[in-house]
Amino acid sequence: MRKALRPRAGLMSPWLLASLLLIAAPAYCKTPAAPARAPAAQPAAAHPPGTAIASAHSLSTQAGLEIVRQGGNAFDAAIAVSSTLSVVEPISSGIGGGGFFLLHDAKTGRDVFLDARETAPAAATPAAYLDAKGELNRDRATNGPWSAGIPGLPAALVHLAQKYGKLPLKTSLAPAIRIAREGFEVYPRLEKGYGSRREVMERYRGTREVFLADGSPPKAGEILKQPDLARTLELLAAKGYDGFYRGDVGAKLLAAVKEEGGQWKPEELSGYKVVEREPLRLKYRGWDIVTAPPPSSGGVAMAEILQILEGWDISKLDPAHRTHIIAEAMRRAYRDRTIYLGDPDFVKMPLARLTSRDYAAGLRATIHPEKATPSDLLSGQPAPLEDDETTHFSIIDAQGNRVSATQTVNLLYGSGMVAPGTGVLLNNEMDDFALRPGTPNAFGVMGFAANAPEPGKRMLSSMTPSFLESKDKVIAVGAPGGSRIITQVMLAVLAYDAGLAPQQVAAQPRIHHQWMPDAISAEAGALDADTVAKLQAMGHKVNAGESTWGNLQTVMWDKAANTLSGGTDPRNPVGQADVLSSRP
Repeated sequence: MRKALRPRAGLMSPWLLASLLLIAAPAYCKTPAAPARAPAAQPAAAHPPGTAIASAHSLSTQAGLEIVRQGGNAFDAAIAVSSTLSVVEPISSGIGGGGFFLLHDAKTGRDVFLDARETAPAAATPAAYLDAKGELNRDRATNGPWSAGIPGLPAALVHLAQKYGKLPLKTSLAPAIRIAREGFEVYPRLEKGYGSRREVMERYRGTREVFLADGSPPKAGEILKQPDLARTLELLAAKGYDGFYRGDVGAKLLAAVKEEGGQWKPEELSGYKVVEREPLRLKYRGWDIVTAPPPSSGGVAMAEILQILEGWDISKLDPAHRTHIIAEAMRRAYRDRTIYLGDPDFVKMPLARLTSRDYAAGLRATIHPEKATPSDLLSGQPAPLEDDETTHFSIIDAQGNRVSATQTVNLLYGSGMVAPGTGVLLNNEMDDFALRPGTPNAFGVMGFAANAPEPGKRMLSSMTPSFLESKDKVIAVGAPGGSRIITQVMLAVLAYDAGLAPQQVAAQPRIHHQWMPDAISAEAGALDADTVAKLQAMGHKVNAGESTWGNLQTVMWDKAANTLSGGTDPRNPVGQADVLSSRP
């Protein structure tokens, strides 16, 4: 057996650092790479020198900076970025969906987690999703009104404006309203995604009115206008919560769900509330990490993985053994994700134990340094999975306020159903519940009783918006990518710890293991042939050369040099990270 290795000073070895530098694509990011660390004697700056925003679309990044120029703070900018993403990324998110917003208020020093996850309507019992043979009705679980939870994102935007922003909601929503009305250029991912969901989307009258307005599906280069969505956003801007959840828009949402055979009660829509939760906190080496608590599974799983890894000096391992150890840590964390986690308002969870260093040490002791642990030897049931289409943005402003936000409608174009007259594309987050225990959801993974639907319950998620802080760095980071969100953010922590700049962090190649299915997934170029062969000899199944995944967005304030920089994922060519300087 190999010797246990001591904790070390960084994860990235030369082979991985070289691959990071090769894959990084600064052309997608308008901000420079982070400068070299300033001399230790230089005092840290009290405030950032401006505002940095990284998001999955240039229009949303520019919308946020537009609001900052008008006197808004990071929270006002977050409203602009989020709502604009809801217009230009219907494939990934929208006001018919939900999300998580991790906030840092610089004035009070308080961190808060805004839970705007969708909730289950009372009619959505497990039995409602079974066919005549007692099998899961996959079509009902992922398409149309039965697949949709009560949306949470509009309530989050109102909450942000009322409690944390400086500007009226009307001002912060203005860019999104303008873009919805005037239109934006369709990009290839939007066209391709529509093609893959066309049969479902064209079932619904409201969807046809938006996406077939000129008689044909959206094509890259065309301008997509959404006048109904613009009017809905105007009502939200003018009337706040009531502009969406009650009144004309609320009535149209209820009517659309009923028209297509679904069952939402008026009080379920009008009674939706954002929940403020205490974030999860952990330490990893020199970093204080603030991250997502349940109903996100991300923070708990990331805490387990990082604390397991602290027991090795991974920098001294060859690529195969390094990957082996990381995969084994991932395997154990994802097993616990399945067994224990759910909506904290409905499920009791042993969070103190799951996030403790002693528990991590016990898990570490079960890892054989030369052999894979078959997942079926770790008792339990496989985990539910968050979507692969989701979006994320990160913001730091000149006062030191921070936002790390992840929002989604679940699958490509959510449920595929737009409520007529509203422009609102409904989510299909009900598939993130364990609708039938032991039956895979749309992503091939299974659910557990802790995540079974109940009236008003929030489905388990993998979204992991996070903050990292060291003595001289402040970072906001997050990503989409289904259950792979957690490992993307965890790998970003390791990359920042190794001294990489934000754009390098966003570009690094990725690996993933989620317990079930029992396999290491790796992007093309992440693992060479020799490493794959050695992992296979240890007993791992390796899916090397998979398609890329995720869309990580991150910003960093270097307090020593007093500079801001950002990184946007080169896997998504329409993303943008940009800095607005506050210096004269």
